[in-house]
Amino acid sequence: MNARSIVALAILALLAMLASSSLYIVNETQRAIRLQFGEVVESDIQPGLHIKVPVYNTVRLFDTRLQTLDGSPSRYLTGDRKGVIVDSFVQWKIVDVTRYYEATAGDEQASMRLIAPRVDESLRNEFGRRTLGEIVSEQRDELMSRPIEELNLALRDSMGVAIFDIRVKQIDLPSEVSNSVYERMRTERQREAREYRAQGQEQSERIRAAVDRGREVILATAERDADILRGEGDAEATGIYARAYNQDRELYSFLRSMEAYRATFNSKQDILVVSPKSDFFRYLDNAKGSK
Repeated sequence: MNARSIVALAILALLAMLASSSLYIVNETQRAIRLQFGEVVESDIQPGLHIKVPVYNTVRLFDTRLQTLDGSPSRYLTGDRKGVIVDSFVQWKIVDVTRYYEATAGDEQASMRLIAPRVDESLRNEFGRRTLGEIVSEQRDELMSRPIEELNLALRDSMGVAIFDIRVKQIDLPSEVSNSVYERMRTERQREAREYRAQGQEQSERIRAAVDRGREVILATAERDADILRGEGDAEATGIYARAYNQDRELYSFLRSMEAYRATFNSKQDILVVSPKSDFFRYLDNAKGSK
């Protein structure tokens, strides 16, 4: 290889190095700024292939995808002076790369240190506005709407960061508060149980009284109908007896006497002494004479 070839290769290598240091690529998930001796000369560089002046310019790339900051559980005081332990996380993204760079120098850890205290302060204020009952009963989205709005406006201006969501993963009560809340809830449930029991007893007594009244009415009606039927039956029986008696009074008297004797003497050891002048013998004599 002669000297001319070596020089050509050196020139090509130099040109390749110059091109590689002059060109840079911004991906779809990134935005970039171009610096000139530490000063921003071009901001919000869009995805694509771009040119810079080697050594003279420096390019910083920033990830503009949604980021998650998972904070440690914090203790807040509610509006009714109850302590709660809140575990939450924040979703945010860079919307102004120049402002973000000026606030954090492009250091992600520095951005976390700036965002976390602001979120903690906003949540502390929001929980301080509400009672424990409101915090437990209300929807989490409604609870977080004000902190999201306030932080989004503040951090856009100060850091070029947008807050998209703040989620509460869990709300716990300290042990001393949990015991007092449990006792209060148990007392409240016992009071409600007593009220429901008293209402049930009162309702039961009203139902029982109504049933008793209905039973008395039914029994009285049945007794009245039975008396009417019994009276009608007795009247009809009396009529039948009267008609039979008028057809043959002596026979009827005799049969009545026989029935009386049968009812009186129901054992073989019973003895009846009858006078020959009694109606029984007189009836028998009349019966023989008629033959």
